[in-house]
Amino acid sequence: MADGGLSLEMVWARVRGRMRTECGESEFRSWLKPLELIETHPRGMVLAVPSRFMRDWVATHFLDRIGQHCRDEAGYPVSVEVVARPTPRPSVKTEDAGEAAEHDAISGAATDAAPNGTANGAVAAVRRPAAREAVNGEPMGASLDPGCRFETFVVGKPNEFAYAAARRVAEAEQVPFNPLFLYGGVGLGKTHLMHAIAWEMRARFPQRKVLYMSAEYFMYRFIAALRHRDTVEFKQQLRTADVLMIDDVQFISGKDSTQEEFFHTFNALADENRQIVLSADKSPADLDGMEVRLKSRLGWGVVADIHPTDYELRLGILQARAERLNFSVSEKVLEFIAHRITGNVRELEGALNRLDAHASLIGREITLDVVPELLRDLLRANDRKVSIEEIQRKVAEHYNVKYADMMSARRARQVARPRQVAMYLAKQLTQRSLPEIGRKFGGRDHTTVMHAVRRVEELCLVDASFADDVERLRRILEGS
Repeated sequence: MADGGLSLEMVWARVRGRMRTECGESEFRSWLKPLELIETHPRGMVLAVPSRFMRDWVATHFLDRIGQHCRDEAGYPVSVEVVARPTPRPSVKTEDAGEAAEHDAISGAATDAAPNGTANGAVAAVRRPAAREAVNGEPMGASLDPGCRFETFVVGKPNEFAYAAARRVAEAEQVPFNPLFLYGGVGLGKTHLMHAIAWEMRARFPQRKVLYMSAEYFMYRFIAALRHRDTVEFKQQLRTADVLMIDDVQFISGKDSTQEEFFHTFNALADENRQIVLSADKSPADLDGMEVRLKSRLGWGVVADIHPTDYELRLGILQARAERLNFSVSEKVLEFIAHRITGNVRELEGALNRLDAHASLIGREITLDVVPELLRDLLRANDRKVSIEEIQRKVAEHYNVKYADMMSARRARQVARPRQVAMYLAKQLTQRSLPEIGRKFGGRDHTTVMHAVRRVEELCLVDASFADDVERLRRILEGS
């Protein structure tokens, strides 16, 4: 038993949960879910994985974190050993299609999708060509996230072109353009679209051999093939694919041997009109450390940029996520998160997941008052300085007056009150002095700003609706 009464079995169960949260569902499913606790001793445990390759990968990329989490949970150092213990794969005709969707790569899944395109249909009698057939006893390709489908991808102006291009590739009888190259920052939806393409192709064209993997996985499989002197079989698996999908191509930048192999694989597939889909964090032209000839190949087809999310798209993503979680939350809370968390989709969904968990565990309604405290770390990471010009524009938009009215001499109430609110917020949200604020409002004196601040404070005390309005504007501006 661990200190405090926890058995090592319980320690491992908790560590699995921590690693799932820390790594994300896709990475956890690919590398950590297969880990099985097979032995314990007073100060340590032995974990088994299905192959030598997975053992080496887990030991290199995750073992230190697993050991640290085990120490944290147990209260003392726990030795962790990872061993390879190959296990037979399920029979092609008996494995349930839903399980196959969770554990297998798209092209090597042991079952076919139902005729209507769902993942839970009857098992097809005819087996597709297997893209995950073993090389050195280890399957090719990586598993897919069942949640990453076109139906769950929220479309907005920043990503509509990439989405349309992805759908065209997934639905086309013939290769429409080659390659499709998706690029954009972290957490904007590149991997989601790639998984969605693979799922759609599985439903529409079950006979196709579709192979999806990360560039990092491609490199390590190539190195493994070199080590085992079995590059012929490795190349055969790749070059007989109908569709090859490589995620995060920037990973092979500066790796000459891997680039060489990828270059020849790309050419072989393109020459036979096989579809290639790639993603990266930059456009082909901006990939440092990539050979010029490879850059030119990457830009051959359609290059689709996924831009950072705007407010409308972020709000749509939150609404969709809340619906999938069956999480009843007010629109004001969603609007607040959409304004304040502007980094990427993963942060947005993570914020909503946290609120959902808090609501279910504590049993309290999530109100706008508690959100800043519950999401304090995420909000702090997304905080940025606000300019007086931004305040003026946002307040003018909110009260439906002209931006120029903020600096004008007009004293009509419908203009003067929003101007006072903007001055108040400029005092609260910027480091500018009163004279500097006054100059930004048409050269007004600092005493005018002082009067505006006092007047807004007085109105907030006696008018709850007005106070809520000002507070909402403040929160929006802090995340705009």
